[in-house]
Amino acid sequence: MLCNICPRQCNIDRSMHTGACGMGEKIRAAKIMVHNWEEPCISGTRGSGAIFFSGCNLKCVYCQNRDISHDRLGYELTVCELANKMLELQGKGVHNINLVTPTHYSDKIREAIDLIRDKLHIPIVYNTSGYELDTEIMKMSGYVDVFLTDIKYFDREASKKYSSAPDYYENAKKALGSMLKITQGCVFDENGIMQRGVILRHLVLPTLRKDSIKILEDVSVSFDISKLKLALMCQYTPDFCPSEFKEIKRRVTTFEYNSVMEKALELGFDGYIQDISSSDTIYTPDFSGESL
Repeated sequence: MLCNICPRQCNIDRSMHTGACGMGEKIRAAKIMVHNWEEPCISGTRGSGAIFFSGCNLKCVYCQNRDISHDRLGYELTVCELANKMLELQGKGVHNINLVTPTHYSDKIREAIDLIRDKLHIPIVYNTSGYELDTEIMKMSGYVDVFLTDIKYFDREASKKYSSAPDYYENAKKALGSMLKITQGCVFDENGIMQRGVILRHLVLPTLRKDSIKILEDVSVSFDISKLKLALMCQYTPDFCPSEFKEIKRRVTTFEYNSVMEKALELGFDGYIQDISSSDTIYTPDFSGESL
């Protein structure tokens, strides 16, 4: 079967060759763990049941998960094994199942959920870079409860330079529209844990504050932003960025971050704003250790 599951439209047989995501047909995961570093409404007090998939259809030069996104660290799982890992995480008492970088395995994920639908009683979180096809997102209706999605860039040249995806924004915006159509607003339980909804993440990058503001402005006029939560992040760390990208080989300044934060508040976004001190490698999981 030829793979066209993401905007790359590789049109290749992943049982024979790897796609732009770097992955073949078989599921590969790098880490399965109780994760406590997501937004408060995701991690809560008992953690989120994270499954970090290997590979990625974006090629971000500054990726903090480079070991798994670029270098494909991980081990293979069958669909049945993936389903059982979800149940094992549920048994640990986590608030949800958190599928991290799931795009290139979305068809297999649906198969796994179908196997355990009567046994899985916690929300499914689809934690994505945002580089998605809106038509594929619609296929996740009935499978995913919470979409935790990035929108990284507005400008085509920036998305081409830093993620090899000049068509990033147009696809991320359409995908966001599909996510909002599926969820129809945010729902929380009595403990403030999200049961359904969309969290729109945006990581502020050095030199790109104006691009960040364009994203916020366009999203605010294109969608009903009361139906989503914004997670504005400043945890960019230059440690993972190659030296040739010298303009982003530094931390985000307080001025840059505050400019974007003030615009978000002015436009009426609600959600979560990271403190400027969050620019730290502590938020990068150790993928060398054992999984569940």
